[in-house]
Amino acid sequence: MTARTANDQRFREFKMPDVGEGLTEAEILKWYVAAGDTVADGQVVCEVETAKAAVELPIPFDGVVHELRFPEGTTVDVGQVIISVDTQPGAGPAAPEQAAAPEEPEEPQGRQAVLVGYGAAPSSTKRRARKQPAQQASSVAAAVQGELNGHTAPGVAGVPAAAEAAPIAPGTAAEKISPVPGTGQASISGRPLAKPPVRKLAKDLGVDLASVVPSGADGIVTREDVHAAASAATAPVAEEPVAVAGAPAAGAVTDFAARETRIPVKGVRKATAQAMVASAFTAPHVTEFVTVDVSRTMKLVQKLKADPDMAGLRVNPLLLVAKAFLVAIKRNPDVNASWDEENQEIVRKGYVNLGIAAATPRGLLVPNIKDAGAKTLPELSTALSELVATARDGRTSPADMSGGTVTITNVGVFGVDTGTPILNPGESAILAVGAIKLQPWVHKGKVKPRQVTTLALSFDHRLVDGELGSKVLADTAAVLENPQRLITWG
Repeated sequence: MTARTANDQRFREFKMPDVGEGLTEAEILKWYVAAGDTVADGQVVCEVETAKAAVELPIPFDGVVHELRFPEGTTVDVGQVIISVDTQPGAGPAAPEQAAAPEEPEEPQGRQAVLVGYGAAPSSTKRRARKQPAQQASSVAAAVQGELNGHTAPGVAGVPAAAEAAPIAPGTAAEKISPVPGTGQASISGRPLAKPPVRKLAKDLGVDLASVVPSGADGIVTREDVHAAASAATAPVAEEPVAVAGAPAAGAVTDFAARETRIPVKGVRKATAQAMVASAFTAPHVTEFVTVDVSRTMKLVQKLKADPDMAGLRVNPLLLVAKAFLVAIKRNPDVNASWDEENQEIVRKGYVNLGIAAATPRGLLVPNIKDAGAKTLPELSTALSELVATARDGRTSPADMSGGTVTITNVGVFGVDTGTPILNPGESAILAVGAIKLQPWVHKGKVKPRQVTTLALSFDHRLVDGELGSKVLADTAAVLENPQRLITWG
């Protein structure tokens, strides 16, 4: 049996799965394990973010973590190996990849095409021979050059600490802390040491942790270090005076870099942008508006809050808006459909999966309540509360994000009167609910202060004509104006 075959049987690799419906990539948000940790079949090892949701990934076998191929914050293609596990941790050192592998460090230019986690990582799978001091200095210099080039240099984790010349035991190379000369910065497998909240802070502030000088114990980057790096990045820089008519006087400080912030487009924001562009330039949108007196609905909200049958449930205007919209769809079922471009067919749905747009720290998510039209008011309240809470906690599953038929977006929570919402791809209608405000209104022949809101319905004009769209919007408004229609029409 060759050494390569022995390693293949001993070290098992876990690849990035397709956790959604045909997704091609995912971002590693957080690792729950490190090299050297024991893992069991079914144990969650990391959390990843796809274009649809944040998902926790369980490992499918037992063993000891041998190597994490990608650091947190890296976007990885589906099918790439993200973690390797030693399934025989008591079997001794791993066999070398080649019987007579050269020990001389590679030149920096040879590493410039090596991305984090790509290709072989010799230092994490074989024992490195003890080097003379000159050789150690050469290896460290090559490693630093690789980091400066923006790549992880193979073998960095295997370089002994500056104060020690002892070789690193196999299987634990990724655990060793290797100081980067000249910075005092420690890293694990080329990644700076920092706790998850600090990594998130750095990400939010646009700070590259690799450029931060750590002040914490054992070379750990602290929150103060990140803030200091962010302040330094935005500090004004004096420039050479230029003789230009109308320019500031000599010695004036001009700061151009701090005026712009570049944020990578990925994850939910990237998927949302692509979906909205596809929808806007595929489906011909029509939006209609109606302003309605919802004073009776607001009184009903207060009564339902005191109803014993609704005890413990969240009752708010959005709940009754959702119920009114579902009643309108039941009365006008042709609106609950989709356009099949390939087969040139209109697909009418016998169920309503009601999407609710939720603003979350990860971006706008639109999970949907399955079979919402068949639910009672208490059931709808429970489903709505769970849907919003799950979305804001970042735990929405891909299944909850797919299969929607119509959507409600509540822009009123931001104090906005209404808007012209864009359809979610594959859906036929979306209802925007504006802020409910006390306004002068003609009621029973007299001008009185009433609770008023504006509704806006956008629909796909390929399958929903003006008559049908108008009926759906008018019926929704009629139920909210006189909620007893929930009984007579429902």
